[in-house]
Amino acid sequence: MEFGIQLATAADSWKIVQRAEALGFTHAWFYDTQMLCADPFVAMGAAAVKTTRIRLGTGVLVPSNRIAPATACALASLNQLAPGRIDFGVGTGFTARRAMGLPPVTLAELEEYLDIVQALLAEETPTWEFEGKARKIRFLNPEYGLIRTDPALPVHISAMGPRSQRLTAERGAHWITAMTDVDFAASGIAAMNRSYRAAGRDPDDYLKTAFVGGCVLRPGEDYGSPRVKAQAGPFAAVIPHNLIEAGVGDLNMNAPAELSELLDGYRRLYDGYEPADARYLTVHRGHALFLRPEEEPPIGGDLIRAATFTGLKEELRERLRALRSAGLDRWAVQIPQQHPDALDDWAEVIAGV
Repeated sequence: MEFGIQLATAADSWKIVQRAEALGFTHAWFYDTQMLCADPFVAMGAAAVKTTRIRLGTGVLVPSNRIAPATACALASLNQLAPGRIDFGVGTGFTARRAMGLPPVTLAELEEYLDIVQALLAEETPTWEFEGKARKIRFLNPEYGLIRTDPALPVHISAMGPRSQRLTAERGAHWITAMTDVDFAASGIAAMNRSYRAAGRDPDDYLKTAFVGGCVLRPGEDYGSPRVKAQAGPFAAVIPHNLIEAGVGDLNMNAPAELSELLDGYRRLYDGYEPADARYLTVHRGHALFLRPEEEPPIGGDLIRAATFTGLKEELRERLRALRSAGLDRWAVQIPQQHPDALDDWAEVIAGV
């Protein structure tokens, strides 16, 4: 199993990526969330010229953020800077679109987008529907050397549900998921493998990557300590953000008592956000980056323990070994921009796996 990082993209994310490469991490993923983070292609371009081995990927790119020809050009431009080191991660979009009051794109829209991007990168001439008309497009002079389309860029699809997993398998793409615990990841891996087999593909031919957030505990440190909450709390807060913005009517559902209480508290917070017709502007502020002041009380040690990859070093190593046994190929942990020292903590963990 390979170990990587994920980043809430900053223009100078190359500094963390360069350090990660030196510490033995093999891949870095950059968020594509334009209302929260810097542009991933700007940051990846800087990282490409500041590193030599580590893979760089969009983690994950959202189709509606830029038209397909622009995405294909950006990926081919990165491939010129770091040939063979670029990964095209893509999904239907959660934060990037929710932060603008929009739902995720449909799977049909995602597939159409992939058709165009992949055809252009293969130097084909696809028919592109745009502004009400169908047009044939292609890279007009790739041989001139301004961009590079070879080697081919691997496609990784973020797929949490059965329909998106089926699409991933049918397209022969690699798989990305977000995980909280080993059992959850193992069941997801098993489901994805079934989708590959149903599509007539060998699951071993495709990479399975898990994105996690968490913190390496110090001996005697509490799960709810300020340091742990700063590093792992934002990832835990994604759960209520997701449920609220997904429009789930009964947030409590069949949740345990402690989670039910948390969700009740979030609903009260959410209902008080202004303006009432754009509450998403507040609920996504700091999403996966930091806890807003009003989020500090409800995000406690119990949720962090249950929803993030947090624990003592040897405990985390045992989890990683279990994930490897379950068939996970790549594991990537979020490194908070304001806590780059977390990188060294995680490097110590993976060194003992």
